[in-house]
Amino acid sequence: MPASAYDIVVVGSGPAGQKSAIQGAKAGKKVVLIEQEQGIGGNCVYRGTIPSKTLRETALQFERLKRSSEVFEGRLRLDLPMTVLLHRLDEVVKAHECYMADQLSRNGVTYRHGRARLVSPHEVQLETVDGASQTLLAETIVLATGSRPRSVPEAPVDHEHVLDSDSILSMIYLPRSLTVLGCGPIACEYASTFALLGVEVTLIDRAKRPLSFMDPEIVSVFQRGLERQGGRFYLGQTVTEVAWDGVSSVVARLANGMVVKSEKMLVALGRQPNVEELNLEAAGLSLNEKGLLPVDDHGQTAVPHIYAAGDMLGRPPALASQAMEDGRRAVSQALGLPVGESVNQVPIGIYTIPEIASIGLDEEQAAARYRGPLVGRAPFTEIAKGQITGACEGLLKLVTDPSGERLLGVQIVGEHATELIHLGQMALQDGATIDRFIDTIFGFPTFAEAYRVAALDILGQRRKRQENAKAA
Repeated sequence: MPASAYDIVVVGSGPAGQKSAIQGAKAGKKVVLIEQEQGIGGNCVYRGTIPSKTLRETALQFERLKRSSEVFEGRLRLDLPMTVLLHRLDEVVKAHECYMADQLSRNGVTYRHGRARLVSPHEVQLETVDGASQTLLAETIVLATGSRPRSVPEAPVDHEHVLDSDSILSMIYLPRSLTVLGCGPIACEYASTFALLGVEVTLIDRAKRPLSFMDPEIVSVFQRGLERQGGRFYLGQTVTEVAWDGVSSVVARLANGMVVKSEKMLVALGRQPNVEELNLEAAGLSLNEKGLLPVDDHGQTAVPHIYAAGDMLGRPPALASQAMEDGRRAVSQALGLPVGESVNQVPIGIYTIPEIASIGLDEEQAAARYRGPLVGRAPFTEIAKGQITGACEGLLKLVTDPSGERLLGVQIVGEHATELIHLGQMALQDGATIDRFIDTIFGFPTFAEAYRVAALDILGQRRKRQENAKAA
């Protein structure tokens, strides 16, 4: 095998690319991972998941501090430097860089820093930062180049007053007010974080409700929570123009004539795949009418040995966990390894405040597929741990088939929702019945106890339905 030939060439080192490379290396293949940005990890580490969750954790620590004392009346200074709020970010990013570099090294993955483009179905041209060029031969190619914020002409991003999700944390100071265009996961996550930090937040979107792909009852808990923090929603509204007034405010004009002013604006209207520089045509690939690269359930493109994974596929919501699974699945399929059956069992976790998580069917989806599914509810006001911690703003829903026995889905909003969802995930994967939750002794007090409370709710409904059937 020539020195420039590899079993697998992976383009992009975000969650999808990294897991693709590791999966291939663990199978004993010669793998090279190419990244054009400085450092390993992609947007997830440097501009997305890690920075935003670091800021979110700062907001939560501030909130816990306020909760812990009846006499504490502290408020954050609204012109507080962002570096203070993100003081742990460098440590977290460096820890991730070290971990990922070590993982790649331990598994024998070759890492190359440079720009990659396809030059034929089996050739990838690598241009390094010093201008050198090299052609890499590959039996299998995995494209995992991620995505970037979608831009719209009516709200031009200048990265100073009007920002996108890549530049929002480059603000020097915490703003006094923030308008957020969009009501998807990124918009809602940043909106709830800044609101908790004391920023006056306004969300504007064409949709009639935020997070429209999630269970409406669950989302309503989040929406009420944000409004209690002072947040405002202008839903079903179209923004026609956004401009900096040159003095102190970003001015957003809506189609209904309303004018919304704020110190800063975040444009969070979705993301678009990074595919333009890949030279897909050289490999015989083309985008569909939506500008996306068509793939099957395993990420396989129209050229059988070329796969795509992660955010570049343009599937909302863009989750790091989904991207990791995409990468693992793509390489497993390419190498003929078992891929598992978990493609439909990736939990959705949205790091709003409070958190939202979901897996399986929600109430509306179950109703569309089955006649009369049962739904058990466990408000966190009925959970001792919620009362003790002051985190009563939450709800866990179990959705079952009409018999009230087979679990179809779990939706949660509230503290630790993104952790709690994994208990439901395991139950779904194991085909557990609702009675399993009733027979299980949960630690007390815990938030996990909500599973048993919701299951008992379903048990009551099940007995009532059985009694009605006998009486009929």
